[in-house]
Amino acid sequence: MHLSIAGGLPCRMCLLLFSNDKMAKLTIKRLSPEEEFPDLSQHNNHMAKVLTQDMYTKLRDRATPNGFTIDGVIQTGIDNPGHPFIMTVGCVAGDEETYEVFKELLDPIIEDRHGGYKPTDKHKTDLNPDNLKGGDDLDPNYVISSRVRTGRSIRGFCLPPHCSRGERRGVEKMSVEALDSLSGDLKGKYYALKNMTDAEQQQLIDDHFLFDKPVSPLLLASGMARDWPDGRGIWHNDTKTFLVWVNEEDHLRVISMQKGGNMKEVFNRFCTGLTKIETLFKDKGTSFMWNEHLGYVLTCPSNLGTGLRAGVHVKIPNMSKHAKFEEVLKRLRLQKRGTGGVDTAAVGGTFDISNADRLGFSEVELVQMVVDGVKLLVEMEKKLEKGQSIDDLMPAQK
Repeated sequence: MHLSIAGGLPCRMCLLLFSNDKMAKLTIKRLSPEEEFPDLSQHNNHMAKVLTQDMYTKLRDRATPNGFTIDGVIQTGIDNPGHPFIMTVGCVAGDEETYEVFKELLDPIIEDRHGGYKPTDKHKTDLNPDNLKGGDDLDPNYVISSRVRTGRSIRGFCLPPHCSRGERRGVEKMSVEALDSLSGDLKGKYYALKNMTDAEQQQLIDDHFLFDKPVSPLLLASGMARDWPDGRGIWHNDTKTFLVWVNEEDHLRVISMQKGGNMKEVFNRFCTGLTKIETLFKDKGTSFMWNEHLGYVLTCPSNLGTGLRAGVHVKIPNMSKHAKFEEVLKRLRLQKRGTGGVDTAAVGGTFDISNADRLGFSEVELVQMVVDGVKLLVEMEKKLEKGQSIDDLMPAQK
């Protein structure tokens, strides 16, 4: 009765005869922190820059009240070494408490990623659209579309890398109830991914609204695609200018957008919708995750603070070829993408121009940077069309 398989472990029949005590002896002994410390020698991300073996040893036996550990925090940064010229963050939060329990790791990452934002700094929030100057006058001959988006996390639930199926469904249920209470210009409909008809899916694809199962290794390694598509969906208003994704990278991803260059109108709808949604959640006895230091708490440390990205699709074929284009963007605290996303190339000189910062500036300040910066880029484009120099328009560093 003591036959064994290769490797010396008892065969299946023998295991059935073992007592509980004997079975316990087969449990693999927990390895030391030194044996478990990841090899980060080929990595280029913020986590790998900060995490040392001593720090890992110190943090390894900690867990948040929901059971999220340091290995959950850093897994995506281990599985995705990064690019020599592109610095990724390399970590995620599993719940609101992650940022406090593992602050020895996360505080330096946040400071590095957000331009020196210190653990003692306090974030400012301003969702009053009346404080935005201008924004309704971006030249529609150059600005094709405008949008403002952010993420929100609902207090009392784990974040997507760590939440259970039931929690995810709870987020969906609470979100749909809140969104269905919106009225007027914000009245709309929710589409659960798992119940979507072919026609509804095609329409959302045509509208560029649909988000599908993540294919990015960064999201997959973080555990955000578990149980797909259970508990996920898309809500949008009847005019398709206000959109909410449920349970993608964050609990909620809120987007206001429209054709043309009226960023003021887009931002006004964004602020109004967000404020109404938060009020509805408060009526249900909960709120969005927020604190004085980090602002709005989201899954990725890169999106802390406002979580806001205000962007326009702007056609600047001449300016984008200019030798000082990158320098101008840096001075304006702006970033560029292709219109298909961060990893896509620009087509016909059309770029997605947005704010580079999230934390340490208010929502109004970030949108103001985009409005002022895009106006300047369009002015430069017009001069270059005429063969004129733009040296006199070079901005100071913001």
